[in-house]
Amino acid sequence: MKIRKRALLLPAAVLLLTGCGDFWQAPGGNSNFTLSNSGSITITSGAAGSGTSTITVTPSSSFTGTVTLSCAITTSPSSATNPTTCSLSSSSLTFSSATAQTSTLTATTTATTTAGGYQITVTGVSGSVAATTTVCAVVGSGSCSSPSSTSGNFYILSSSTLAGYSISSGSLNLITNSSFTLIGALAMAIDPAGHYLWVATAGGITPYAINSNTGALTQGTPISAFNDPAVGALMVDPSGKWLLNASLSGILFAYPITTSGTQDPSRSIQTSIQLASTTVQKGGIAISPSGSTNPIIAVAEGPAGTQVFPFTSGNASPIGSAYTPTIAPYGAAAFAVAIDPSNPFMYIGETGAFTSTTGDSGALRVFAINASSVKEITYSSGAPTTPYASGGTNPHAILTSSNGYVYVANWEGNSSDGNITAFLLNASTPSLTLQSNTVSTGVEPYGMAVDSTGKFVLVVNNQGSSPLSAFTFDATTTGQLDPYSLSGSLGPNPIAIVAAP
Repeated sequence: MKIRKRALLLPAAVLLLTGCGDFWQAPGGNSNFTLSNSGSITITSGAAGSGTSTITVTPSSSFTGTVTLSCAITTSPSSATNPTTCSLSSSSLTFSSATAQTSTLTATTTATTTAGGYQITVTGVSGSVAATTTVCAVVGSGSCSSPSSTSGNFYILSSSTLAGYSISSGSLNLITNSSFTLIGALAMAIDPAGHYLWVATAGGITPYAINSNTGALTQGTPISAFNDPAVGALMVDPSGKWLLNASLSGILFAYPITTSGTQDPSRSIQTSIQLASTTVQKGGIAISPSGSTNPIIAVAEGPAGTQVFPFTSGNASPIGSAYTPTIAPYGAAAFAVAIDPSNPFMYIGETGAFTSTTGDSGALRVFAINASSVKEITYSSGAPTTPYASGGTNPHAILTSSNGYVYVANWEGNSSDGNITAFLLNASTPSLTLQSNTVSTGVEPYGMAVDSTGKFVLVVNNQGSSPLSAFTFDATTTGQLDPYSLSGSLGPNPIAIVAAP
């Protein structure tokens, strides 16, 4: 049964657990291993006791070595006496394959431990690489500290405007010198270093320099060689060398760019990659993170399905010939695609996959990425799986995290609110587990982003009176989203959102 929570309502037409700095993983960051936990710990107060949570260390496909684990109480109730202590059953795990390993975290109390929430941070270290996960141990009653109320900067695009925002103490704040009026805006991307926005309009593709201190934008000159009045979806590759355009003209372009927001004249534009159709979706392009063993680009093309291409950023023509055959929709059309930041899996959101009296016909499909192909995950018998129900009619955006959580933003039809459905990946099975907490967005969610603090998940809604929905992570339940109320205004009908890294 869905747990429906009302999203924020903004007037005028309008991420990561607390203390867990590794919940989200941006391309180019630590892709060696990730930490996750099985949930919060509850201990009865007034007597000595203990409780446990399972800590899972998941290596990337190429990681080998030893991860040393430690734990610490990072937040306690005010003036706590005899606070809870923590320990781990295994403080050192050695990896020679991509199989995840576990350690048991134990929180221990005395009869006189002060009741309340104790936040425990577990840290894994291998050489110069570190990752964390946070567990809340509740003694008696209470909760752990709530998330920070200040976000990083993010940028929202509609067909006629571009503007930057941040959140502070429940207010949506417009960044000074970040607002521009546009004509016929189509798509937007940000480079992995956060130096430039690339914005496509009917008049061409324009770079906008991002001030690293304030988030203000400086409009550059449209690049005539990149002119395409039919841009479908944009993305910058993790190396920052290529701007990819899945065009409604039926071509997948690779534009050579520099870290200065210009065309790189020493390299040629790749124009040779033909798409299967001209129905590229706005959430329909994804690229493997830095360090992936078999890097790919995936393009969701509506009724034509999804295409996958090998990608090598160091090549003069980085996009290779498409894997064959094109992945036909299980249902009616492919709307969204995403690639896991830590595991070799690709996710596709499709509509029309199920017949349902509730109208929730959307599906989430999962594919393992191999050297020259992708394969849909299977049961142990080897039979193809039935896709997972996405929780709505049209899954238009997919957001993935480093510790296996996958979030799908769905339309729900009939002008009603959309929602976000959460899944947890078990990479070793492989399989997804539907999480019980489903939250409402506004009408027709088009895109999702997580801000640079990792504490806010932001959703733009193309229709209705709530163009922006914001969520934070629950302090006690791993991966659960809680609606975050905002005051402030935002223009109507946004089509894209990106967050500064």
